[in-house]
Amino acid sequence: MSDKFDLIADIREDQGKGASRRLRHKGLVPAIIYGAGRPPRALTFDHNKVIRQLENESFYSSVLNIKVGEKSQAAILKDVQRHPSRALIMHMDFQRIVEDQEIKMLVPIHFLGEDVAKGVKLGGGKVMHLLNEIEVVCLPKDLPEYIDIDVSELELDEMIKLSEISLPKGVSIPALAQGEEADRPVVAIQVIKEVVIEEPEEEEGLEAVAEGEAPAEAPEDESADDEPEKE
Repeated sequence: MSDKFDLIADIREDQGKGASRRLRHKGLVPAIIYGAGRPPRALTFDHNKVIRQLENESFYSSVLNIKVGEKSQAAILKDVQRHPSRALIMHMDFQRIVEDQEIKMLVPIHFLGEDVAKGVKLGGGKVMHLLNEIEVVCLPKDLPEYIDIDVSELELDEMIKLSEISLPKGVSIPALAQGEEADRPVVAIQVIKEVVIEEPEEEEGLEAVAEGEAPAEAPEDESADDEPEKE
């Protein structure tokens, strides 16, 4: 199970775009927590503290401990809205969790043995990450911070699929219940071929124009002058 992170929150009474904008100006992050059969509750967090915790990869796949006054609530992060051009957190969504109820989470993948993989050392290939995270289902106590995938024995032109991943006890991949077509490749070793694109040759007339010379004019059709004029 992943470690818990403590987040100190305050209840947010004012809602709406204007209220959220004022909170951001004060260095606060508007947020909402929902789930576990209880009504949603609007919260605020200190922006500087939150943005430091978001730098930790485990934060996104861990059980978080949200404290409001003397009360605490276990939750998971479901969504983070960021400013498109500034280092600013616009809004956060959290889901309450209950110990005996399964949760669905995206968990990052850690690839092991890339430098010594057979397909790299012997075959001259390159490790291709086809997925960087996996959606899993488990009880909160079984939630892993990440999934390890060892590629050291992977040969050239071989791949590892979702069904071939070794998962921790109590953890499953819901996509596999959809059938073989959902058994996606996660990582492969392939040779990267360089493709040389030759520039098309320009016509002589265009080259002459580019050099400042006027292209030769086509000869006039003198046969038209030989035809008698019609009265």
